[in-house]
Amino acid sequence: MLRASFRYAARQHWDAIARALKPVYTAPTEAAALERFLEFAEAWGGKYPAIVKLWEDAWAEFVPFLNFDTEIRRVICSTNAIESVNARIRRAVKARCHFPNEQAALKCVYMAIMSLDPTGKGRKRWITRWKAALNAFAITFEGRLTPTTR
Repeated sequence: MLRASFRYAARQHWDAIARALKPVYTAPTEAAALERFLEFAEAWGGKYPAIVKLWEDAWAEFVPFLNFDTEIRRVICSTNAIESVNARIRRAVKARCHFPNEQAALKCVYMAIMSLDPTGKGRKRWITRWKAALNAFAITFEGRLTPTTR
């Protein structure tokens, strides 16, 4: 939603709009989010009514995310890591143009993924950021997460 909002705003106002919208999507409840959104609409609605309309139209889809714990929301909203992996895979596939068989394509994707962390030391760094989220997932979705063997 935030990136979609930037489509309607001048680049010079992106930081201010992001700061003004942060209390909306980090609010603990729907009522608090609505209150913060009304403050945003009052401050920026005159200059960028399309952003206010965008949020109003998508409010029904946005509100269910407020029911989740903040750690789960952080995982849902943060797609940078996923987008980075997808970009690396796309780049590797695009460089080869075509593959003689399915096994060659799978090998290309595997090698692209393995090249993200060639030393193997990044796993510890990446896992530490997931501990709080995993705890929140385990509580929220009790019985649906299976323990790993490692």
